[in-house]
Amino acid sequence: MKNKVLKIGLPKGSLQEATFKIFRKAGFNLSLSSERSYFPSIDDPQIEPVLLRAQEMSRYVADGALDCGITGNDWILENNSKVVRVADLLYAKQGLNKVRWVLAVPESSGIKSVKGLNGKRVATELVNVTKEYFRKNKVKVDIEFSWGATEVKVSSGLVDAIVELTETGRSLKANKLIEIATICESTTQFISNTRAWNDQLKRSKMEELVLLLRGAIAAEAKVGLKM
Repeated sequence: MKNKVLKIGLPKGSLQEATFKIFRKAGFNLSLSSERSYFPSIDDPQIEPVLLRAQEMSRYVADGALDCGITGNDWILENNSKVVRVADLLYAKQGLNKVRWVLAVPESSGIKSVKGLNGKRVATELVNVTKEYFRKNKVKVDIEFSWGATEVKVSSGLVDAIVELTETGRSLKANKLIEIATICESTTQFISNTRAWNDQLKRSKMEELVLLLRGAIAAEAKVGLKM
């Protein structure tokens, strides 16, 4: 029955390749007919995948347009989405790691802490979480949304600091930036809306899927040895 098919959102963009790899290791034949397609094919008639940006995934899951999805905990917090966190899937773009949103300033700025940014301008894609961080620290800043290339904005003097996602820190160093604080840590999350989670068949399918994905992720850290 169509209403028992699990409609799942998979992240398009930086997490896409890693997600497809984990699904394939979990035993699914997941593929795209073309790079422009948003509807992957999968060899499981009970699963209907669609590609969406991780930034907006939790909103569509929360309002029921999707039964479940894979996104970062950072975007759940940013959107203040009321969803069921089914599982923590510890993988990222470049490996099996957590990622961090960090507050960074130019090496030459002389700024050593968040207090030194009072009255300054900060650019980030993670606006709401960043606002809450500065509010808790009682520092007044002008926070603007950044569409990308955030490091360039601070390096060229357009803003005084940035809050940017980092996994290795290499990009920050290449742009002569230093971290002065971690705003939040994030892991990849498997989430569901409440209605789908309370549906026995869909919940069972999600739990089965999570078990397979977790097994594939665990296997990534293992080495096979034949004697």
